[in-house]
Amino acid sequence: MSMVGNLRKVANLARRSRRRVDLSHPARSPLGSTVVNCVVYRDGLRGPGTDSVEDALRQVRKHRGSFVWLGLHEPGEAEIAGIAELFGLHPLAVEDAVHAHQRPKVEQYGDVLFAVFKTVTYVEHAELTSTSEVVNTGEIMVFTGPDFVVTVRHGRHGSLGPLREDLEADPRQLAHGPSAVLHAIADHVVDDYVTVADAVQNDIDQVETDVFSPRSPRNADAGRIYQLKRELLELKRAVVPLARPLDRLATEPRGCLDKEIQAYFRDVADHLTRVTEQINSFDALLDSILQAHLAQVTVAQNEDMRKITAWAAIIAVPTMVCGVYGMNFDHMPELRWRFGYPLALTVIAIACFVIHRGFKRNGWL
Repeated sequence: MSMVGNLRKVANLARRSRRRVDLSHPARSPLGSTVVNCVVYRDGLRGPGTDSVEDALRQVRKHRGSFVWLGLHEPGEAEIAGIAELFGLHPLAVEDAVHAHQRPKVEQYGDVLFAVFKTVTYVEHAELTSTSEVVNTGEIMVFTGPDFVVTVRHGRHGSLGPLREDLEADPRQLAHGPSAVLHAIADHVVDDYVTVADAVQNDIDQVETDVFSPRSPRNADAGRIYQLKRELLELKRAVVPLARPLDRLATEPRGCLDKEIQAYFRDVADHLTRVTEQINSFDALLDSILQAHLAQVTVAQNEDMRKITAWAAIIAVPTMVCGVYGMNFDHMPELRWRFGYPLALTVIAIACFVIHRGFKRNGWL
């Protein structure tokens, strides 16, 4: 099991190493700024840099087959107000994009499609403890219009820079316009779900091994299992609600989506179904591991109580004899006999030895 876990870790590291940092774009801004990137694409090819968002949109409206991709990171109400007016974004969708903490969903406002995706990332840790953070979540909101894509990202992970580079390396796909960007984002988010689920499985395998190990500490695993269940619940809240929005994107006709690209959403939905089933199996497995651990603790406590009871029975013999001979009566059997004291000690020792042997033969000690 440990070898399989190591192979999974190597595969995950290899997958992460293929991601590139989006440093090739001259318009890229530091993470803390609102506008991350604003690029015009014409027939699937990246256009020259623009001075402003207004200039980019002006270029797009002059040439058919063009669109602008504007990337924002945690914008405030004042910062997004001008952009919303420029692109004609619905106020309700803009409010959701600013305040975040939304469930995954897809909504149509006129000819603009508004989609919300929950992003997840696996938090590396040397050892799983009862306070370890395993899964960290964020959000990506996507406004998809006839000639524009506006992405709003919340959280310190889920950068779309590598995704933009991959799309620019495939002009045929990018030529399908904003629909191709929306599909790529959905596919990127679901791929991260797969990666995180595989990493969480390593933690579950480790917990399972520790619980059934004979050297496992008795009280150390319950907190780890419970913490892992809480982190799995956070992952489940991100993954499961996305099934219905993806199904709608794949099946319901929408004017703002290219029909050829719309078929690709079925593949993304299939991957999401696989991750959902995997997470549900994790939840059931953790329940079984927790029940097994509690059963082990109960058995161990019963074993301790049986040992305590056995020793109490052994100690009861000398307590009884000493209690009898400790009473201050003048007329007691063998009270003034020279060998009375050694005889009492001998009787106590023999009785304790016999009882001890009997308990040990029955497995009580």
